[in-house]
Amino acid sequence: MFKTKMFGICLRYAGNYDDAQDILHDGFLKIYEKINQFKFRGSFEGWIRKIIVNTALERFRTKYQMVDINDNYKEVDRKGSDNITVDISVKELLKFVQELSPRYRLVFNLYAIEGYSHKEIGEMLNISEGTSKSNLSRARAILQDKINKYYKTLIQIN
Repeated sequence: MFKTKMFGICLRYAGNYDDAQDILHDGFLKIYEKINQFKFRGSFEGWIRKIIVNTALERFRTKYQMVDINDNYKEVDRKGSDNITVDISVKELLKFVQELSPRYRLVFNLYAIEGYSHKEIGEMLNISEGTSKSNLSRARAILQDKINKYYKTLIQIN
């Protein structure tokens, strides 16, 4: 069960199943190497989770170059579609997140799932707060569009 939880985290950050397996493998190797650094302050699962997320971040940094864009943050207009409630499976939602570009997926996961602030994300990824906000806004807009299309498909089927 625990390995499955950690693999779920890897799937959110990876673009595909194979990359997620690589992140999980590398993360568990780091956990094994650093187990003596766990200080028994806080939960063991939280410590492991942090290592897994950092492993995903390291993999991202080596594969992709983050480019700082205009710091003028502007919220993307979502046309009031936030009120749509859709019966969507976790598998389908995960697929939508995995389809995001790597930088949007990374910022979305760090902010919406892990709870990091835009300032923290900026420091982690060496980008500005504005870039983090912009990437999150675009990721949300893309996900909302995918969910809306999914919803429309469900209506047409029924």
